[in-house]
Amino acid sequence: MYNESVDGFFGDYGGKYVPEVLRSTIDDLEKAFKKYINDPEFLAELKILQRDYIGRETPLMFAEKATELLGGAQIYIKLEGLANTGAHKINNAIGQVLLAKKMGKKRIIAETGAGQHGVATAAACAKLGMECVVYMGEVDVRRQQPNVASMELYGAKVVAVQNGSRTLKDAVNEAMRDWSANFKDTHYCLGSALGPAPFPDIVRTFQSIIGQEVKSQAAERNIKIDSLVACVGGGSNASGFFAPFFDDTDIKLYGAEAGGTGSELGKNAARMAGNAAKDGIIQGYKSRFLIDDDGQACSTSSISAGLDYLGISPQLAMLGKSGRIHFEAVLDDDALKAVSFFAKNEGILMALESAHAAALAMKIAPKVPKDKAVIINMSGRGDKDVFITSPVFRPTEWKEFLKSELHRLETNANVHSKY
Repeated sequence: MYNESVDGFFGDYGGKYVPEVLRSTIDDLEKAFKKYINDPEFLAELKILQRDYIGRETPLMFAEKATELLGGAQIYIKLEGLANTGAHKINNAIGQVLLAKKMGKKRIIAETGAGQHGVATAAACAKLGMECVVYMGEVDVRRQQPNVASMELYGAKVVAVQNGSRTLKDAVNEAMRDWSANFKDTHYCLGSALGPAPFPDIVRTFQSIIGQEVKSQAAERNIKIDSLVACVGGGSNASGFFAPFFDDTDIKLYGAEAGGTGSELGKNAARMAGNAAKDGIIQGYKSRFLIDDDGQACSTSSISAGLDYLGISPQLAMLGKSGRIHFEAVLDDDALKAVSFFAKNEGILMALESAHAAALAMKIAPKVPKDKAVIINMSGRGDKDVFITSPVFRPTEWKEFLKSELHRLETNANVHSKY
C-alpha cells in the first residue's frame, strides 16, 4: 500500500519538477532502475557487495542497561554505525553507483550535509572505479572536517558551496546545476529519499535492507515490536528502516526531527512537528518545507548537520499527514544527553543525528509494556562529530588539544611529504 509511488507521487507529494534538459535523463534513470532492480545478475552482485564490502547484516543489539534504567519497554538498537564507512548511507551509495556503472556513466556527483553520504559515495566510487565529486555547504565543511578528510582520501573532489546558507540545501542546488550541465556521462547519487521521482523510490529501496533485517532478526528472537524510532532529516534511514513495516499498523512509527534550540522559526529544522512548514515545490519535488509565504527558504538550525535541511521525503510527508508516522522535534540538548547516556551505559557512540532518535525513544520507552520492544535505528557512529561534541563535553581539554595540534603543525610543517 505505502511502498511505491504512483506516477512519481505519494498522495499529494512527490513528482518530478526538473528542467527540460534533465527530463530524458530522469526518465532513463527510472527505466534503468526498474530493469536492474529485478535483474538477477545485478541483485547477485549487489548482495555480494552488501555482504563482503558493507558488512551486512548489521547487529540488532539489546540495550540491557538502558532498558533497566528507563523502565518500560525493552530497548533494541539497530547498529547501522557498524556498516563500512560508519553509517547507513553506504546502502544507497553502493546501490546507486553500481546502477550508474551498469548504465555506462563514468562520473558520480553527490551532495552531503553531515558528510556521511559524501563519505559513502566516495568510498563506493573508489570501490567500483568511478570519478567522484561531492558538494558540501561551507558551514558543514567546517564542522565536519573528519568526513571531508575521509572523502578526499577516497579520491573524491570536495567542493565547498558558498552560496545561500552554505548548508545542505545549497549543496543540493549546486549538485543539480552540475548534473544539468553534465548529464550525459554523470549520475547524481542523491543521498536521501527525496528529490524528483524516481529518487525517493530508489533510495528507499536500497535502504530497505535495514528494515528487512530488523523484521527477520525480531522474528528469529521472538521480539514483540511496539515501536520503531528513527531520526528524520531528508528521510533515507527512516524510509529504509520503516518501509517493511508501513502496512503493519500494530507497530508504531516515530520520526525524530531536529528541534534545534527552540520552537521559533529559524531555530530548528522541524517540518512535520509543529505548524511552521508549508507545502511547496523545491529542488524538483513537492513536499513539506520550511519556507515563507513567498516560497523562499527559511533559515534552519540543528547541532546535527544531517538533519539541518528545510524539506522532507515526500513519502514520509504523506505518511506523517495520514498519521502513520508520528513526528516529534528533539532539542539539541536532549540529543547531546542521549549521546552521553548510551555511551556511558551501552558502550556505543551515536552520531548526533541518531541521538535524536535515541532521545525520543528515551521518552517513549517508559510508557510501553515490559514485554514489548522499542527499536532505535542508530543510523551512524558518532566519531564524525568529535569536533562538535568535544567542545561541549570537555571544553578545556579540547581547547588545549587544538592549541597543541596547531603548534605541532606549525613547527613540523615540512616533516611529511604528500602522498
